[in-house]
Amino acid sequence: MVMTVNCGLGVVGRDTLRTRPLPWAAIAPTAIAVGGVLLQLVWSGAMDALDADPAKSGWWREFTSVFMQNGGLFGGLWNLLTLAAVAALAQWYWGGPLTLSFFLAGILLPGRVDALLGLGDGPSTDPRNFADSSGATYFLRATYFLGATLALAFLTRTRLPKEIALATGVPALGLAMWLAQDNGHGLVAVYGFILGGAAWAVRSRAARPARGRTA
Repeated sequence: MVMTVNCGLGVVGRDTLRTRPLPWAAIAPTAIAVGGVLLQLVWSGAMDALDADPAKSGWWREFTSVFMQNGGLFGGLWNLLTLAAVAALAQWYWGGPLTLSFFLAGILLPGRVDALLGLGDGPSTDPRNFADSSGATYFLRATYFLGATLALAFLTRTRLPKEIALATGVPALGLAMWLAQDNGHGLVAVYGFILGGAAWAVRSRAARPARGRTA
């Protein structure tokens, strides 16, 4: 996560942060996550109603479980702070709509890609994995997914060996973490890096005709 934040700072420019517009695409999901924490504090049944327990029905669980916190005080604070930072940097580079699309993709795609490639064992039956702090698909994985798109963006903007190593290190170390620990947070960084590359290629191709018409 530290590497992805540094990639984001590199791609948007550390000295431009004070002049950037308000990152609504970061504020919105972070506010929902804070709302989820407050809901858990005032409603003891929130986790049972909104988590991702595969034994329970409810199409909404895939989305609401993302904003349920089960990692304790410091785990919850880490999740909120990292989402706010990564999403803000992503909006300043990708724009708000694409940032939210990437975050949604980080919720929906990893589990489905794992199943398609035969990399997962199906939905977890461990209660610790029914909400955000799990190694399955939830809040922190969506943030890693979004952050990996910034690593790809940084890679396209630099020619310095040290910065290239930083950007490529995000998916490389993520893959190593998955291979060594079977940790889904690492593999999802690879997925985000790949999707970020696809989005960058499409945006670059769309920008070429516009530059040609301007010329």
